[in-house]
Amino acid sequence: MPKQYTPKSNNPAGGKGRWTEADRRKRAERDGERGAGRSHGSSSERQASRSTARPARGERPDWSPREKPARSGYGHDRPRTDDRAPRREWNDRPQRDAHERPARPYQDRPARPHQDRQDRPARPYQDRPARGERPDWTPREKPARSGYDRPRTEDRAPRREWQPREDRAPRREWQPREDRAPRREWQPREDRAPRSYEDRAPRPVVEDVVLDRLDAAAIAADATDGMTFSDLGLGDNIVRQLASLGASEPFPIQAATIPEVLAGRDVLGRGRTGSGKTIAFGAPIVERLLRMHRDANLGGAKGRSMGRKPRAMILAPTRELAQQIDRTVQPIARSVGLFTIAIVGGVPYQKQLTGLDRGVDIVIGTPGRIEDLVERGDLDLSGIAISVLDEADHMCDLGFLEPVQRIFRLTPEGSQRLLFSATLDSAVESLVTEFLREPSVHEVAGEDQASSTIRHRVLMIDASAKRDVVRDLVESAERSIVFTRTRAFAEDVAEGLMISGIPASSLHGDLNQARRNRNLQLLSRGAVRSLVATDVAARGIHVDDVDLVIQADMAEDHKTYLHRSGRTGRAGAEGTVITVISPSRRRRMEELLKNAGIEAEWEDRASRPARAGNRPFREGRPYRAPRRNTDESRPEAS
Repeated sequence: MPKQYTPKSNNPAGGKGRWTEADRRKRAERDGERGAGRSHGSSSERQASRSTARPARGERPDWSPREKPARSGYGHDRPRTDDRAPRREWNDRPQRDAHERPARPYQDRPARPHQDRQDRPARPYQDRPARGERPDWTPREKPARSGYDRPRTEDRAPRREWQPREDRAPRREWQPREDRAPRREWQPREDRAPRSYEDRAPRPVVEDVVLDRLDAAAIAADATDGMTFSDLGLGDNIVRQLASLGASEPFPIQAATIPEVLAGRDVLGRGRTGSGKTIAFGAPIVERLLRMHRDANLGGAKGRSMGRKPRAMILAPTRELAQQIDRTVQPIARSVGLFTIAIVGGVPYQKQLTGLDRGVDIVIGTPGRIEDLVERGDLDLSGIAISVLDEADHMCDLGFLEPVQRIFRLTPEGSQRLLFSATLDSAVESLVTEFLREPSVHEVAGEDQASSTIRHRVLMIDASAKRDVVRDLVESAERSIVFTRTRAFAEDVAEGLMISGIPASSLHGDLNQARRNRNLQLLSRGAVRSLVATDVAARGIHVDDVDLVIQADMAEDHKTYLHRSGRTGRAGAEGTVITVISPSRRRRMEELLKNAGIEAEWEDRASRPARAGNRPFREGRPYRAPRRNTDESRPEAS
């Protein structure tokens, strides 16, 4: 309960704070004076009278609480309810004394009989066995039970004795069937030669088939001395743009094909990788489209309307190659006011559809996405005047022959067609027969190993040491490309190089297009020292200053070997190609190099001798068992 405020008492005798008669009179006089002050006098006079009529602080009444008489107890001063029976007191029961209870007679119990220990019979301790002599607990022998001593259950009926059934037909005895021909005894066939494993036909081996090369008009490598692009018929803007790209003088394949393209003829061009085939068909296409536009618009009209149909098309087998061609042709086309677009798979449609709606002059892409857009109605090929097929033989090897034929049939009949590749042979004969009219075939004379700037080497090693050897080779080069046959092995090698502290990236079909472009740009910018790739990067990929190509897995055929090797030594630069194989693959490698027309330097680093027929190159090397025996013919796995 909170503490109450107790005012001080004004009674000098210390009495209670009650109002006395004198207090009441003073209060009445003060009220009368206040009433008179309200009706008469100014506010200052009323204030003065109010201050003089107020009692002093010590003369105020005492407001201390009165003292209440103490109550006798809870409930005793309240009236009782007489309608309830009086409560019985708890002590109205007579008290019982514990001493008044009669004592229990213990003495009247019968006495417990007491036995004397002397009355017990003495225990014979003499017949107990000694402590070390334990009793024999061997089970007792029971008499064998005969089985007939058991009590028989007399309440069962006696078992019936077995009797043959008279109502069942007798069992028929087995007799040979007369209507069945007798079983022929085995006799060796006289007309069949005895079978043996020695004369078994060997398993068919997929051979590297070398197709006949198409007859071509050869141009000498020194025929372009002192020649310029202007002499070939290209305009000034295109020539200046080529000079800014680093092509101030034409290469032999360019000098041979550019005049033919400008003349409107169908052309087949064959040149080794890095010989400038992209400019050989890209620059004359731009110049020819510009001339066709001028001839169609003599009055000077621009004729470049929104949503116009493309007039030239370039097909490539891979996305990377198509995008690289676009990077080369686009600045040349922009120099004369033409526009290009790259149409490849693996990227969203919207950007490509937006470019087509604005209108383009040259379409560069892969057969799959181009055919897809044609079926959707977003791309019209009815205005194509020039069609180019880059890496034509590889396009047929990949199974793109039918899509390419369907696309070419959508272009106007009689339009100009160009086919270029590093290994142009009779694989494209069906395309040449159906779509090209009296084509001119050109190649560069003397393009062999003697005139090449690429050095070829073959290392024979243990399969278990392949990763270590590849790491050492990559570490010795400033910029390199490592080729593998499977995607899993490419990721494994790239991860191993990164763990060893060598910046590396991978490029294969399991990556989306954005990552493939990014990893390729990392090598181009020098952010990584090595690119581990499958054959996706074997054709057409151009990266400057690649001084070493390592084939961790041997190429499948001589064409793949040539295209892999072409990633180095481009545009006359020097480069090295090293192929890493096991000793068991030596004979297959020799056939591949023979079909490619290449002589390589061989080096044997294997710790075990070669198989029969594969004579080791180094004698006297100690034999040491490899850690793991694998066959390079099987796909590598991470």
